[in-house]
Amino acid sequence: MKPKAKKTLRIVLALLAAAILGGCLYLNSLMPIITGYAAKNLASDVFVSGREPSDVESLDLNFSFIKFTRNKVDRENRTVTSRFLWSKSTALCRDGYGVTLLRGRDASKLREETFPLPPETDSVPPLAAGDSALAARLEPIAKALVDERAYNGTPFAFVVLHKGGIVAERYRSGITADTPLLSWSMAKSFTNALVGVMVRDSLLDIYAPLDIPEWQNDSRKAITLNDLMQMQSGLAWNEDYGNRSDVNLMLHREQDMGLFAQSKELMHEPGTHWYYSSGSSNIVMRYLRGRFPSDTAFLTYLREQFFGPTGIRNPRFEPDMSGTPVGSSYLYVTARDYARFGQLYLDDGYAGGKRILAENWVAYTTDIASCSEGRYGAFFWLNRSKTYPDAPEDMFECRGHDGQEIFILPTEQLVVVILGYSPKPDRVIDFNGLLKDILTACAESYGTQGIS
Repeated sequence: MKPKAKKTLRIVLALLAAAILGGCLYLNSLMPIITGYAAKNLASDVFVSGREPSDVESLDLNFSFIKFTRNKVDRENRTVTSRFLWSKSTALCRDGYGVTLLRGRDASKLREETFPLPPETDSVPPLAAGDSALAARLEPIAKALVDERAYNGTPFAFVVLHKGGIVAERYRSGITADTPLLSWSMAKSFTNALVGVMVRDSLLDIYAPLDIPEWQNDSRKAITLNDLMQMQSGLAWNEDYGNRSDVNLMLHREQDMGLFAQSKELMHEPGTHWYYSSGSSNIVMRYLRGRFPSDTAFLTYLREQFFGPTGIRNPRFEPDMSGTPVGSSYLYVTARDYARFGQLYLDDGYAGGKRILAENWVAYTTDIASCSEGRYGAFFWLNRSKTYPDAPEDMFECRGHDGQEIFILPTEQLVVVILGYSPKPDRVIDFNGLLKDILTACAESYGTQGIS
């Protein structure tokens, strides 16, 4: 071989080796995400929701590299360990707390950090049946959605309230009215509610700059709770779920998710740029926790001032390794509880005759974030830009990954809850078509589009 050819071959081999090494390093950086996603979600679905592992693996985990993980469910120790190539992750379930992905510490240490949770309350009566004529018209829609998948996706649960009464309810096989189901990003709207409760009690000023120590020596010191809840903090963030993004690293690698998010640098002046960020809600939840003298005081406040009076029993707002509930993503309550939450906002922050949220909090929540082009309020999505063209503009919603939805329709006095597995782009539920059919059924039942 000629010297020039040998030199060319060496360059090609060196480039090939560099590419292989780079690929391995990148794949290695994805490992906590791949195994962490599988372990955390399988553990929650098995130990919190009570689903069968095979069902979760064949549906929820059947995509990308996640489907190649090997998962071991240890029912005695209530852990799930997921392996892929040279990597593994373990998630642990604790009574009352739900599941936490172990990062940097073993299960026995985390178990030692639990403390008695405050008792549940029964101050709010169960949801009653609504108008029977409307229920009869909605029954074929519920059957088509859940049993026949006529609107696409794989719905687990469907509940519709009219004037606070149940007019439609249906569940996938294996799911019942008592099954806690994952919120994904609907948890952000619950984080909004926790802020609203604390504002009611004059514990917070959402327009005051946050006193986060790490921010006091740079321009981040101007950021407010309002900026964070409207997704206009200006902090750098990458919400792409398909790669080694900030949101994936936060949820699957970090011990303290809020601390990770608040460490990001400022890219835009607060209040001048809209960008959806799960990190923002975890900064908020971490900040709320820090306003209390202890975790006992914090969790007691959440249960006694919010969950209990709203009628939501046995919530699992799953914490990260630091102990902060993951305000962006990890809440488990029943479909009826999600409906109760929607009704709380439909009723201007009242439940059981008691004011739960601050006065005018719902109006604040649904006010347009200035740079969102009518799409967003404060940890709630809006329909001002007609994302759903056949739904009214005053509709607002809690929206979660893979098709979790609470639609709140004030004029029609409706709350519509859909939960399940609806991944983009091929199996996403036709929410606009579903809402259109629900509204048509209401109009036929009441003789008018507005059924108030």
